[in-house]
Amino acid sequence: MPAWVTSPVHEMAIQALIEARRSAGLTQRDVARKIGKTQSFVAKIEIRERNLSLLEFIGLAKAIGVAPHELLGRATAELPDEFDL
Repeated sequence: MPAWVTSPVHEMAIQALIEARRSAGLTQRDVARKIGKTQSFVAKIEIRERNLSLLEFIGLAKAIGVAPHELLGRATAELPDEFDL
């Protein structure tokens, strides 16, 4: 299993995206349409089947209507100072 699947940073980033999407009242299909991808693209990220790049994180955050830096701040707020990548 790839290390990114169990990385706390990756997990928190994905969870922050999911929570923001739900709070915005958007479906995976809504977000996918905004970024020009399929619903399965978003689903695979959310179920940790597909790795999430930094550019994808930024694009998803903007599609959801949240500033990427704010969402990243939420995602990393509870991380310890040192962690495994």
